[in-house]
Amino acid sequence: MASSYIIMSSVMVLALVMALGSVAPQAEARAFFVFGDSLVDNGNNNYLATTARADSPPYGIDFPTHRPTGRFSNGLNIPDFISQEIGSEFLLPYLSPQLTGNKLLVGANFASAGIGILNDTGIQFVNIIRMFQQFDYFKEYQRRVTALIGARRTKQLVNGALVLITVGGNDFVNNYYLVPNSIRSRQYNLPDYVKFLISEYKKILMLYDLGARRVLVTGTGPLGCVPAELATRGRNGQCDAELQRAASLFNPQLTQMLGQLNRQYRSNIFIAANTGKMSLDFINNPGAFGFITAKVACCGQGPYNGVGLCTPASNLCPNRNIYAFWDPFHPSERANRYIVQQMLRGTTKYMNPMNLSTILALDSRT
Repeated sequence: MASSYIIMSSVMVLALVMALGSVAPQAEARAFFVFGDSLVDNGNNNYLATTARADSPPYGIDFPTHRPTGRFSNGLNIPDFISQEIGSEFLLPYLSPQLTGNKLLVGANFASAGIGILNDTGIQFVNIIRMFQQFDYFKEYQRRVTALIGARRTKQLVNGALVLITVGGNDFVNNYYLVPNSIRSRQYNLPDYVKFLISEYKKILMLYDLGARRVLVTGTGPLGCVPAELATRGRNGQCDAELQRAASLFNPQLTQMLGQLNRQYRSNIFIAANTGKMSLDFINNPGAFGFITAKVACCGQGPYNGVGLCTPASNLCPNRNIYAFWDPFHPSERANRYIVQQMLRGTTKYMNPMNLSTILALDSRT
């Protein structure tokens, strides 16, 4: 009789626990928000009338679905690897009709291929989501979430979120150096143009005012070393010196400007990630990272597979893991993985003032 009582009690307790579990609020993974250009676009441009899109094969060939998603990658991109590290789902593009209800609480990707710091960057792509529009969408996002969970919880969600912003490269390759004697190159010499970009970037970094408290900001990549520039500007397979000079001027000044903002806010809000230096690691010594080349793109045509777009008619390498570049401009999935590993654990050579693992550890204690 006693044993029957114990069994019945255990069953009742188990049922009560299960019932409570079904209504108790579940622990939410940290929200994640992404702003920027094609290096971090998860598919917003799929919903726009623009040529800056990656919604046809062979893009996505190594993504879990083996289908194009709008990511400019053979598989995962930088935001995807960060999502994995923080225990989150892959972000949906903000324009996706699937981004409703509880999916909003995961965060959103506002990035749009082709955009730059300046509004006149990427004008040839016509209909893209420029930075000010991405921030307007972020405001709209917060209104939608407030309607879902209330103002207090929305503020907590945004304050506790991780934010990534990647922009600036297009201001050189799709503006200043887009054509000989471009308007901007006649207006500014290169050092003054970089100063102008940094000053304009500082104006649009309004993310603190929008609630963000941890913002990863990447510099430009190795602009002169991508297959597209080797094919059109480089000599004998060497990186284009002028574009590399642009990156070498821009990245330190970006880090300096972010430090000024942190001192202004008296907190390490902005974290500089020098993705240019990270990428040069495998560009200068591809074999050390398991790549057979960091000059030739996996998908493309012409010299270095660096001419035109990656399309179903392009040359396509059989093993994407041994190519540092997927298409004429964008790293392969494996290269993206390395970049995120350096964001996580890299020294101050790459991350300033601290790496992402340190941020996650610090924030887990608050």
